[in-house]
Amino acid sequence: MKCLNDCVKGAIGSAVILATQIATAAPAPTFNHDIAPIVYKNCTPCHRPGEAAPFSLLSYQDTVRKAKTIGRVTESRVMPPWKAEPASYAYRDERRLTKDEIALIQSWVQNGMPEGSDTKAPAPPSFGSGWALGEPDMVVEMPEAFHIPADGPDIYRNIAAPLNLPEDKWLTAIDMKPSARSAVHHVLYFADPKGLAHEKARQGTEPGFSGMRAGGATVNLGGWALGAQPHFFPEGLALRVPKGSDLVIQYHFHPTGKPQAEKSLVGLYFAKQAPARSMVRVQMPPHYSLFSGLNIPAGEKDFVIRDSYTLPVAMDAVGVGAHAHYIGKQMKMTATLPEGGVKTLLWIKDWDFAWQDRYYFKELVALPKDTRLDVEIHWDNSADNPRNPSSPPVRVTWGEESKDEMGSVTLIGVPAKEIELRPLQRDIAQHREEMVKEGLRADPSLTAKVVRLLSE
Repeated sequence: MKCLNDCVKGAIGSAVILATQIATAAPAPTFNHDIAPIVYKNCTPCHRPGEAAPFSLLSYQDTVRKAKTIGRVTESRVMPPWKAEPASYAYRDERRLTKDEIALIQSWVQNGMPEGSDTKAPAPPSFGSGWALGEPDMVVEMPEAFHIPADGPDIYRNIAAPLNLPEDKWLTAIDMKPSARSAVHHVLYFADPKGLAHEKARQGTEPGFSGMRAGGATVNLGGWALGAQPHFFPEGLALRVPKGSDLVIQYHFHPTGKPQAEKSLVGLYFAKQAPARSMVRVQMPPHYSLFSGLNIPAGEKDFVIRDSYTLPVAMDAVGVGAHAHYIGKQMKMTATLPEGGVKTLLWIKDWDFAWQDRYYFKELVALPKDTRLDVEIHWDNSADNPRNPSSPPVRVTWGEESKDEMGSVTLIGVPAKEIELRPLQRDIAQHREEMVKEGLRADPSLTAKVVRLLSE
């Protein structure tokens, strides 16, 4: 009898504990309270009308229609597109979801995707002007549309427009709206201080002129590639655009199977005053590995190129980015500090040609003099690489076509002391020249390719 009483008491106690756990358990997540803040922050900037994403996520109705897809791609981290692994220094504007956010989405989907109380619904983000960074200080429209054929080789085309600036300006951000977004793989922005690029004779019937050289546009203003989001430079940093300059956009068009017409709008954002320090770029290897022996045999699963560069002066790192084509696999940049510590600045373990962003640090990263930067880039030219455009695989060498390859990691930074800008620039240029000489010695056949590139 005592045993029976003990069993009954135990059962009652367990029931009380279970009831208490149920009463105190966190409620199932709802869209308005839990999911909307995640979606509106990380997804809606691309998933809205006029942007590259194939559907909108501006409401509960939009989101619930794609809920199972959202659950699948967030759990696998395919979305949001943020390829950089957590590094030694935090990035700003990071779109990588936390484990808790991914778990919330999974729980919401599994619990039937409830909408929740309207009183807890946040307002969808506003993109009144259609520009992610707000209304630009200046909007430049390309003078004519360039007509991209349905098929054929990739096209590099420079199209210029006068800016008519009466005084020097300082660029703190740049954004663009391509009219043929699916055919524009990437662009590079340049300024021609002489203002003559727009007068250069067109080649053929289409506007602009061909080639990898931007026809006298010597001021590099950055670029945009698939998957990249516009960013402001950190406070106090900007790029000089001389008065009277032309803006030159160097397009890389990739025909998509249907004819398209491209006539971009470009938004320029200007700082109120000149910056106290000047930005520099350290590209490793230089020239996107043209002189680094990029010659990948068919079937090679792990072809690697490395480069090292030691800073001659102290530098504050602003951000880092990478570039490669389809069979790029892994991109990594580390900094070995003079006292011996090794810091990761960028590590992309699963490179994707479709998502090429730039990663700015939350805070400037101090890199002392004699810090050694090391870069390694891996390519997978095997049949096991699902992104390999060739089946069966073929030998791949350096080239401008998307099925060719190139690769580099670029650090953007400022010298710790502005007086050391020129010595830093000269040293970076010397590193480039040494790589060119070494590459030409190792492969004299590159000379013809370089002559062709420079003549375009």
